[in-house]
Amino acid sequence: MAEPLKNLYSRDLLMQLADGIKKEYPDFNKKAFLLYVFDEHWEQRELKQRMRHITQKMHQFLPVDYAKQVKILKKIAPSFSGFVAILFPDFVEVYGLEYPDISIPALELFTQYSSSEFAVRPFILKYRQRMIEQHLTWAQHKNHHVRRLASEGIRPRLPWAMALPVFKKNPDPIFPVLELLKNDPSEYVRRSVANNLNDISKDHPDKVLAIVKAWKGVSKETDWILKHASRGLLKKGHVEALSSFGINHKAKAEVKNLQLSKTKLHIGDAFGFTFKVRLIDKKAHSLRLEYKIYFVKSNGKTSPKIFQIGTYSVQPGETVDISRTHRFANLTTRKHFPGQHTLAIVVNGKEYVQNNFILK
Repeated sequence: MAEPLKNLYSRDLLMQLADGIKKEYPDFNKKAFLLYVFDEHWEQRELKQRMRHITQKMHQFLPVDYAKQVKILKKIAPSFSGFVAILFPDFVEVYGLEYPDISIPALELFTQYSSSEFAVRPFILKYRQRMIEQHLTWAQHKNHHVRRLASEGIRPRLPWAMALPVFKKNPDPIFPVLELLKNDPSEYVRRSVANNLNDISKDHPDKVLAIVKAWKGVSKETDWILKHASRGLLKKGHVEALSSFGINHKAKAEVKNLQLSKTKLHIGDAFGFTFKVRLIDKKAHSLRLEYKIYFVKSNGKTSPKIFQIGTYSVQPGETVDISRTHRFANLTTRKHFPGQHTLAIVVNGKEYVQNNFILK
């Protein structure tokens, strides 16, 4: 069984953290700090709860002055990386909102070793114009982690993070930032740009489609951004989005022989399915093939989720044979429930045939 993520904050890691603080701040009570961190509730805390608990205990045992606290943390942050190091920007988020002149440069530094994408968001809400300008500056930073923060921090719908309602309503201030990053040499940054645009497309599809039109063909990297950014619209069968990528929703096709390897299976099992798609139009078309599963929810109702199969260039009368496997293992992002589910085949945004199956 995989190690629980909450155990990333191990005793060894906390010892390393305490040693680092002690080196920079000799008055630090290392023994008491560790005693308070590993209290009677430690084992029950999940990952983010442990991170916030550590943040609070660092604040308790560091000097009272916030500027001095941050100075110490900036010295030791480079010794940590990955998710565990998010506790440094978390400290700024919790205790530094009233000190932007100290906190914003600290977030810039800390993101180079982990990510300040969550911690920066309260600052955006409180100091909107200043932070818009800051993100424009970060978009031109030499460090790709900081450039990613320029996009990721300002995403309107960043998962597991505080939402930014002001940018859900009006995303226009975001676009100049993304414009600076659209040809970024780092795939890490470009992926964030695509995810930001995908966020925006949920509220303002017209604005994202205007970006698609303006950026298309600039480079293969930018074309990838646009395709990934439009994935939500494409899955919804948005006619203009489909057309932007050469998919004609009016193309005439037929789907035949949808067969499931099992019609009854248990949660954790998998089934295979096959079908044929034939283009019956008079001219060649690109066919975007997807399958949709109507999953049963905890309340007994169903909710559909789209899965992409691929896009095929098909000649008139040509038939494409498709074979796929789908697994029904529970994931952190999706839990399965028993009941009658439905598998449907989607071609160019239109649903064609369905088959039901039972998940036990």
